[in-house]
Amino acid sequence: MSTNDQATHIHESVIIPESQAGRRLDMALAQIFPEYSRSRLKVWIEQGGVLLEGKPVKPREKVSGGEQVVIDVQMEAHKTVEAEPIPLSIVHEDEAILVINKPAGLVVHPAAGNWSGTLQNALLHHYPDLDTLPRSGIVHRLDKDTTGLMVVARTLHAHTHLVNALQTHAVEREYQAVIQGVMTAGGRVDAAIGRHPVDRKRMAVVANGKPSVTHYRVLHRYRAHTHIMLNLETGRTHQIRVHMASLQYPLTGDQTYGGRFRIPPAASPEFLQQLKMFRRQALHAARLSLIHPVTGEQVSWSASLPDDLQDLLGALERDQKLNQANYE
Repeated sequence: MSTNDQATHIHESVIIPESQAGRRLDMALAQIFPEYSRSRLKVWIEQGGVLLEGKPVKPREKVSGGEQVVIDVQMEAHKTVEAEPIPLSIVHEDEAILVINKPAGLVVHPAAGNWSGTLQNALLHHYPDLDTLPRSGIVHRLDKDTTGLMVVARTLHAHTHLVNALQTHAVEREYQAVIQGVMTAGGRVDAAIGRHPVDRKRMAVVANGKPSVTHYRVLHRYRAHTHIMLNLETGRTHQIRVHMASLQYPLTGDQTYGGRFRIPPAASPEFLQQLKMFRRQALHAARLSLIHPVTGEQVSWSASLPDDLQDLLGALERDQKLNQANYE
């Protein structure tokens, strides 16, 4: 077994052990090469970068043991993302991982329309060695206007560990949100999510989507809004926003899934103005818990609600007290 020294080129050659007989190729390789995640190996197989006995195969191909496997792939070039001196709020830092408290307005990684000014640009400035990792160690994302905790890998081992943990739902993520409408009780949404059939920039609950499960419970009810806590079993794009909108409880301020602005009855002009000025989804990743990739210990972090969300909750509280006083 050998690995090319160049960071962007990987060449591996191995004989499948007899102990892997009967397993899928991608699963067998994930055991043989724990430094690479199964999902990454699967992509390489699908792209033809993995040869079994000199031939390209599918990830589900069963192995018998004794076959030669050659991996010859070019890793994604990371130098195209420029380092930028963007401030970061670091909650935790060690040799394996970083935990970031992401502010609203910060895009996680470059894409069409946002080639700079992202979290990835910032990470490369503060930690240049992340340039050797896929997406500079980013293993999951938060929407641009969602705030809160994210974990970033600092080594390939940690990256593989975290990717696998996310895929097996071993990372616990707890969110807080403010929704439109008064929710009577908590519950569970089990509804598949995929691309919207008409608007391809949006996600939607669709029959042929990916399985998606969200748990939620009520923290506090206001006159026309509810402060809730949510936990994810899965991590689909816009999952919380889509699931809450599907229940007719869209997130306050959500410009994509919130629908028409709802005017609470008997609301003061000042309160209405505050609601209209809150123009991002009221969503915050408040708690993150995972098994540390080096120590094997369960570790967790919390992040307080950002100022704008605290101000929103304060406005809801004042509105509720004002209207209670008017009826007394």
